[in-house]
Amino acid sequence: MMRGASADAYAAAAAVLPGTGDLGRVGRDLFGTADLLRSEPGLRRVATDVSLRGEAKADLLRGVLGDKVSSEALDVVATAVAQRWTSGRDLSDALEQLGVVATVRSTGSDASRLEDEVFAVGRLVQANPELRDALSDPARSRADKAALVDGLLGDKVLPATVALVQQSLSGSHRTVAVALADYQKIAAEVRGEGVATVRVARPLADADRDRLATALARTYGRDVHLNVVVDPDVLGGIRVEIGDDVIDGTVSSRLDDAGRRLAG
Repeated sequence: MMRGASADAYAAAAAVLPGTGDLGRVGRDLFGTADLLRSEPGLRRVATDVSLRGEAKADLLRGVLGDKVSSEALDVVATAVAQRWTSGRDLSDALEQLGVVATVRSTGSDASRLEDEVFAVGRLVQANPELRDALSDPARSRADKAALVDGLLGDKVLPATVALVQQSLSGSHRTVAVALADYQKIAAEVRGEGVATVRVARPLADADRDRLATALARTYGRDVHLNVVVDPDVLGGIRVEIGDDVIDGTVSSRLDDAGRRLAG
C-alpha cells in the first residue's frame, strides 16, 4: 500500500490509466517498464530524483521507451515519473500495480473468472513443492520459468491469467504465491469487492455459495469474492477469513473448544 507522497503520486498515474482499448498490451508495457526500472538502478535514481523537474524526468522516460511501448502506457509512465515518490522502489511497484489493474480491466466480464484462476494457480504452487521450487530456482532464467508457466497453463486459462502468473516471476514479491495473492486483491479492488477465504470440508453447492456471498456483502457493505478451499481438516461447518476477521463455525473448532473446556 502506498503512503504519503507515493499515495498521491499513484493516484495521479492511475487517473491517466485508460479504461478501454488494448489494455492487455498496456498491462504488459507497464510490467516491462517496472522491470526495467528495477534492473537499472541508475535510471531509477534519476526517475525518482526530487531535485529534478518532473517534466524533465517525463521527457527522459519518453526518450528511453520511445515506440517500444504503447502511447497509453507511455502517458501513464510519464505522469508517474513526474510525481514525487516517498521511496525509489515505490515508482516501480506502482507501475506494476497499475499493470495489474490494466490486465484485470482487459478481461471485461471475465474478471471474476480471472480472480478464480489466479487464486487456483496460487494454491497449485503452494501445494506442489516441485513446481514451487522450479519457479523460485535462481539458476533458471526468467524466460525458462515463463515458458514453464505457459506450458502448464496454456489455453486452459485466460491470457490475462497467464500474464499475471508470468509477472509474478519478476521477483518483486517474496514468493510467487505472495505475488498472486496480491494481484488477486488488486483485481477485487478494481471490481469494488472484498475477498474472503472460505474453508469447508466439501465443495459448496451454488445455492450455498450465493447465500454466503449475499450474507457477507450485507455485513461488509460491498460484494465479496469467495475463495473456496476444500479442507478435510475442518471436518464440517465453515471457516471464513476476510481481512483481519475470522468467522469459525467448523466442527474441528467446536471440538477444540470443547476439549479446552474439559481440560480447564
